[in-house]
Amino acid sequence: MRPRACAALLLFLGACATSAPSPRERMPRDPWLANLQRAATLPWRDEGRCVVREAAQPWPVLAERCFRALDHVRVRFHDLTGRCAVASAGAAAVGIGLCVLAAPEIAVGAIIVVGAVVVGVAIKEALDAYEAEPALQTKPIPPAHASKRRLEPKPSGQDWLPPVPTDPPDRVRSQRCEPVPVPHRGGDEAHDTCADSFPPNRYPGMDVFVAGKHFDALQVGVRVLWEIKTDQFDTYSPFLQQQVIENQVEELREERGIAASCGYGFVVGVSTEAHQEALEFQAPELNIVVTGCTR
Repeated sequence: MRPRACAALLLFLGACATSAPSPRERMPRDPWLANLQRAATLPWRDEGRCVVREAAQPWPVLAERCFRALDHVRVRFHDLTGRCAVASAGAAAVGIGLCVLAAPEIAVGAIIVVGAVVVGVAIKEALDAYEAEPALQTKPIPPAHASKRRLEPKPSGQDWLPPVPTDPPDRVRSQRCEPVPVPHRGGDEAHDTCADSFPPNRYPGMDVFVAGKHFDALQVGVRVLWEIKTDQFDTYSPFLQQQVIENQVEELREERGIAASCGYGFVVGVSTEAHQEALEFQAPELNIVVTGCTR
């Protein structure tokens, strides 16, 4: 797409047709997972590799970067409200399609896929890995304890007392808040390198899974969790910058709350001062530092 047409298109992304999802259609709170599940309903010529690489980005950014990887032969875009029309006739077909795809919530009937969709191999592998990760936290009962449990006599009815919790609340909280190293997600090498080297990461090559949430790094020597953003924020249009900040602030506030509930500090690393200033303006309570990491 020509640069002028692309710039015009990004200004129109906010005007795309949307509709509120039904309760059964609501996306999960993890934006990475939500993006993968949404992309799994579409056909991709690259088996979903672009989607997996960009899954940590807000959906409009992912849609823009991976639009050309779609199987356009099998996809039909319908601008149901007429709000996605772009000024350049030469870019109209591409512009309307990208506008509809990038809508925060895709309107019913706005995207029609011809034929059955087979989930891209890369997307399926990423989803399977996500579902398998909580199992890493499950600790089997040691054989000695299991044998002891089998040999304990059953209490008589006269001596029976109501069972008490085996783990006190503090111990349950400790297990929930224990950092579990898990492989980095998304396959974004530049992002992962920054997460490993800047804090620096206690577990190089790994995220940490704490209280049901992924964090990019646990800092060496201190109880501080990090979220790393390597967006090319300065290159985005004003509209796209606003969308990115709104999405990220919601996500970062949730992560900060989880970290605090488990006794961790929380720091956000961004690549540029412009990104830092935009986040601080919307969420001054966040601790944001400039990493200088590039993509």
